Amino acid sequence: MKVLLSAMRLGSMKTAVSLFTGCGGSDAGLIEAGFEILMANDILPHAKAVYEANFPETDYQCKSIKEISAFPKADLLAGCYPCQGFSQGGAREAGREINFLYQEFDRALRAIKPKAFIVENVSGMRRSDNIHLLRNQITRFRLAGYRVSAGELNAADYGVPQERKRIFLVGVRSDLDFSFEFPEATHGPQKNKDHVTIKVALEGLPIWPEGKFHTEPFHWYYMSRNRRRDWHEVSKTIVSHPRHMPLHPISPPLKRIHTDKWIWESDDPARRFSYEEAARLQGFGKNFSFPEASKMAHNYKVVGNAVPPALFSAIAKELVDL
Repeated sequence: MKVLLSAMRLGSMKTAVSLFTGCGGSDAGLIEAGFEILMANDILPHAKAVYEANFPETDYQCKSIKEISAFPKADLLAGCYPCQGFSQGGAREAGREINFLYQEFDRALRAIKPKAFIVENVSGMRRSDNIHLLRNQITRFRLAGYRVSAGELNAADYGVPQERKRIFLVGVRSDLDFSFEFPEATHGPQKNKDHVTIKVALEGLPIWPEGKFHTEPFHWYYMSRNRRRDWHEVSKTIVSHPRHMPLHPISPPLKRIHTDKWIWESDDPARRFSYEEAARLQGFGKNFSFPEASKMAHNYKVVGNAVPPALFSAIAKELVDL
């Protein structure tokens, strides 16, 4: 990675600042698109540890965004502020303080004045109880001097082996003569490339990776829906909580017996995806590494919260020539 970054700096490298970075899904995508990350930020120590194991040259500031008073100038600002209050699987509380961290992103945007920005969040932001927050973000960013485009993309349509729908806000500074358009899907039934399947994504990994998958029993809530996809399909959405992680295809199929209750079709052993498998299904490369964690749940959390690199890269590539 160091050699790659050094070589790229010799050319006309574009720069980026990354906020609410997590373990580096967004930044892996930015680097793939041709950006150098000047600074990254998150509050989770293990996210920093994973990030620095893979991207050691970035200045990663592990602290609350509210404690950062100055930001480096950059061509692009990227941010994936927390989504717990908007998530379909999270605590849906529109008034939670965490839902207003976009105001800190707005502060950074006005300080840096980049040519463009990219924001990612969950599709639940469009629900009726959250739409006012989405509109307020767009209004703030427009008042900061940006033309803002909003769109919902599914990661599976961009080569990620997972069904993961996310909202993106992309802004281009109003003084620039540039019209942004979201990239067209590259994978799917109407495209030249098929969706990437679980089988392809997990090739080479052991079927029973001891010590790397969550072994807690499957409680009633877990069994209230079908958590399994087969080898030839794309994965269900990867989540941050290991207890709710989707099932590995080695598990027996589930059948619905009545509303909110599913049961196994056989007594064969079942398991959830491991955190390494979850990383593959998010689109992290085979060489992406995880330093030792005090708890397995830490790896699950940072992987589940990450942005699929290929999806972020597809958008960033539309901005690299700004």
